[in-house]
Amino acid sequence: MSDFGKLKEALTDLTGKTALVTGAARGQGAVEAELLATAGASVLICDVLDEGEALAARLTAEGCDAKFLKLDVTSEAAWLEALALIRDWTGRLDILVNNAGIINRKTIADMSVGEWKKVLEVNATGAFIGIKLAAPMMAETGGGSIVNISSNSAFSGHYDPAYTASKWAIRGLTRTAAMEFADQGIRVNAICPGLIVTDLNRNSPHLGPMIGMTPMARAGEADEVAQLVLFLASDASGFITGEDFVIDGGFTAGAGYRRVAKETGIL
Repeated sequence: MSDFGKLKEALTDLTGKTALVTGAARGQGAVEAELLATAGASVLICDVLDEGEALAARLTAEGCDAKFLKLDVTSEAAWLEALALIRDWTGRLDILVNNAGIINRKTIADMSVGEWKKVLEVNATGAFIGIKLAAPMMAETGGGSIVNISSNSAFSGHYDPAYTASKWAIRGLTRTAAMEFADQGIRVNAICPGLIVTDLNRNSPHLGPMIGMTPMARAGEADEVAQLVLFLASDASGFITGEDFVIDGGFTAGAGYRRVAKETGIL
């Protein structure tokens, strides 16, 4: 096989690998799980929503290797059940995508302590538990790749304080885990999407203003994030760990300054 052929295989072939994707019943997580499965990985689709069962059935009917398990990411017992299922199924875990997340669009003044804790529990603590329990199993077979889904909200302040704080936390957790597990062959990276359109938010009133501020003048699509997940899960990214990958059409790079430049005639 040519060097180019080996590179292409490293980028697109996950045959023999096993992946666990949380929050994968619908939306961005479902697209991520499907792409990993079509690339050849055995994929455990995890979510609190039963819709993931239909996704797993469809992927299996299409020739992929997929299963669904109801998983509350805040429960250590549920995580242990998921890992036990994988051990019985394929005997290995190579890829973990911590995609599960919730949002509560309330200001600090309006948000209760309970609402704050709930968002942090799902978005940050859920990823922590997953990393803590999955890493030993990954290490058994020489390592793997953990991909944490953060947000471009983790680079600024937004009017959704618990969500924003949780996504900042994911960035710190990613770096810490990358250092802790490097000797075990485990890479840990974070993806920080901006405005990504799925069926869950396609008619949201904030889309227009956000697109208007985005330098590329459009929203992203879930499959664009999934392609980045695939790259970070694959052997092609073997020397990358502890990094943030912003995918937001240039928004974080300086959308506010660009808007001022447009309005004042500089651009």
